[in-house]
Amino acid sequence: MILQVGRAVPTTPWELITYGNLATKIILAVLTAFSLLSWFLIVLKWWQFRKVRKQADRFFDALERTTRLEEAYHAVMKLPPSPYGRLLREGINFFSELRPGLLREPEEQQKPLTVAQLEAMRMVLAKEVSAERDAMARFIPWLATIGSVSPLLGLLGTVIGVMDAFIGIAIGGSGNISAVAPGVAEALVTTVFGLAVAIPAVIGYNLFANRLGLFAGELEGFAHEIIGAMAREGRV
Repeated sequence: MILQVGRAVPTTPWELITYGNLATKIILAVLTAFSLLSWFLIVLKWWQFRKVRKQADRFFDALERTTRLEEAYHAVMKLPPSPYGRLLREGINFFSELRPGLLREPEEQQKPLTVAQLEAMRMVLAKEVSAERDAMARFIPWLATIGSVSPLLGLLGTVIGVMDAFIGIAIGGSGNISAVAPGVAEALVTTVFGLAVAIPAVIGYNLFANRLGLFAGELEGFAHEIIGAMAREGRV
């Protein structure tokens, strides 16, 4: 810190924050809260996607060891709850409601579903896929919001800081670079901080949005496999 004409001139980033005006400190406090929230959501969603990936590996590994639909159902129901297990359970339960006891009947006694029933089952599976996707998408839009708003808050702080610096120059009557530079430097702190908050949030949002698309596509593919398995066994 340097003393200049009775005024403390900040020389480090921390001093720029400490000696900033009230508006700058408020904006920096809001950006700090956004940063903490952003990193919390990034860690949370990373853990959730990692957990679902492990569940998927166990689920499909158990599924590969079965040959028939009822065997697959009983095998995966022994596993911990997962989006894939819930999708299979929803499909089997709806199928059982349409044809009570059908899974226990010999194949020669089975009657396939009608076109209307098959379409209804597709809609039920699609609804479950959508519900699971929405559950995994929870909080991801917050990362996009933080990534969009943080630079704007930083810019707002910069504009306010520059205005304050020029008002100080007008009052003091000095327009040399040594009088202008500290005020402008203080004003730019919020822009830098806003970008520092926004960049990880945007990266996290794009990463999780991509993984969400892959997750939804995998669920949709599995829903089609359920219909295909029923078709192979003459149930639809």
